[in-house]
Amino acid sequence: MGEIEKQRIAALQKLLKEAGIDYYIVPTADYHNSEYVHAHFKLREFLSGFTGSAGTLVVSAKEAGLWTDGRYFVQAENELKGSGIVLYKMLEEGVPKIKEYLEKNVTEGQTIGFDGRVVDAFFGKELEETLDGKNVTFVYDQDIAAQLWQDRPARPVSKLWIVPEESCGMSVAEKLAKVREKMAEEGAEQLLISKLDDIMWLYNIRANDVDCNPVALSYTYVSKDKAVLFIQKEALTDEAEQHFEKSGVCCEDYDSVITYLKSCEMSGKVWCSSADLSYMLYKLVQSRAELVDKNNPTEVLKAVKNPVELEHIRDCYIKDSAVLTKFLFWMKENAGKVPMDELSVAAKLDSMRAELPGFLDLSFPTISAYKANAAMAHYSADEENFSTIEADGFYLVDSGGQYEGGTTDVTRTIALGPVTDEMKLHFTKVACSMLRLADTKFLHGCTGRNLDIVAREPLWQCGLDYKHGTGHGIGYILNVHEGPHSLRWQYRPELPETELEEGMIVSDEPGMYVQDSHGIRTENIVEIVNEEKNEYGQFMGFRHLTYVPVDLDAIDTQYMEPSDLCRLNAYHRSVYEKLSPYFEGKELEMLQKATRAV
Repeated sequence: MGEIEKQRIAALQKLLKEAGIDYYIVPTADYHNSEYVHAHFKLREFLSGFTGSAGTLVVSAKEAGLWTDGRYFVQAENELKGSGIVLYKMLEEGVPKIKEYLEKNVTEGQTIGFDGRVVDAFFGKELEETLDGKNVTFVYDQDIAAQLWQDRPARPVSKLWIVPEESCGMSVAEKLAKVREKMAEEGAEQLLISKLDDIMWLYNIRANDVDCNPVALSYTYVSKDKAVLFIQKEALTDEAEQHFEKSGVCCEDYDSVITYLKSCEMSGKVWCSSADLSYMLYKLVQSRAELVDKNNPTEVLKAVKNPVELEHIRDCYIKDSAVLTKFLFWMKENAGKVPMDELSVAAKLDSMRAELPGFLDLSFPTISAYKANAAMAHYSADEENFSTIEADGFYLVDSGGQYEGGTTDVTRTIALGPVTDEMKLHFTKVACSMLRLADTKFLHGCTGRNLDIVAREPLWQCGLDYKHGTGHGIGYILNVHEGPHSLRWQYRPELPETELEEGMIVSDEPGMYVQDSHGIRTENIVEIVNEEKNEYGQFMGFRHLTYVPVDLDAIDTQYMEPSDLCRLNAYHRSVYEKLSPYFEGKELEMLQKATRAV
């Protein structure tokens, strides 16, 4: 084990020596900082043998090190055996960050290399600042490590399809006009976007170049009077070409973006986001123009859904909720009676979703976690690592779909048999947390950091917490994780806070995780709405989009305040009202029981 990877690292070190590079960085990323990385871009996996979805490899003449987070410590230790690669466990005490490691080890005048197309500008600028004063040279225009990858998978390309105006509610011309208004407010003459979901939204297009994200590899460059889309020619169809011609969008080849940016006229300021743009493109534009470095204007415009999108989203979530509810009923009725495991039940749920009209794909790989496995918030079962499910303990499923009418995300935890008093306490508090946040009224101007404590308070009162954010935005037939808004309590300077606006949708997903025992997460998606406006300002609130019962078998009412009981019963009344048209016979009886008042 690890011998092949040891040879590959040695071969890379030889290439680095020949190129005069002292440290080489290989992240887990494509050219657009996508959440899911296609096989073509998995160079770090090829070199190290580590297959986790997050990690960065740093290679020098003396050492190769791999940085990854707590989700993958056990996996990385196993997969790196025999490779000679040192595992750096991120956020563990005494473990340096990559920039701290380089600051300590890089000496005066040395050279750091990486493929500037797959390293984001934010991280690149951090390295510049950290190593300032050491006279370091950055080489970022060569994909040196890829010279070793002879059988590299082809770059993904799929055919574009158009989201009709009656589904997206706004034409490309209308969206470009709004973007140009934002540009004028910032004094920017041009705008460069690399973020794929932003580009798809702007041009009302979709594709399948990234797993679970209906996007196409692309860039766009917008000025006051021109919009250029850089797209792989193989992705274009006759319909797409007619769509772009009608919308006044000029198409150029995907690989010509660097040449274009080197030669095009750049007058005034150029707007680009260092959090999303590659270091290579950022440095190129920086060398030619003054920059406006902040979130793309498309971010907030995309996050605030218009009435047409919201109408489709509401309908989509009800149908998706009905499918998940039927699946959970099947689980509770059949656990311990028929053979099942984490993989087989996930496949069943996935196939049930696929039968819904307008289904396109999953919105992310289904998280199917039984008992202690659910204590890992982003656990992923596979053919070599999965558990058999019995009529005992908790089962957690976090799943969602891509549909022609929206993108869904929902998590439920259910009791398949006996659970302990502590487990019921945790489950009840998590349910209260979700419902309290969804019932919160707040003034316009609040960000997610103002509201996160509402969800955590029932757990914090018990000295408990969960180590992830409470909520994230969700796309419309786009990425299941969408910014710029979020719900979290910690201040993080790299994530600018965004005011919550009417029309945004966000997840509400508190949890509780006990290592080697159980994991609980209850996630609804909620829509942000305006409430009354008076002398104190514009009040706002949330409306449920998700309508799936909370498992009453795991609720212990002694841990609930009267207001919590009212919220739970009110929510279950609405669940029955929304879902009953999709149920009949025995399943309808089960729905009645699952939503009964307590």
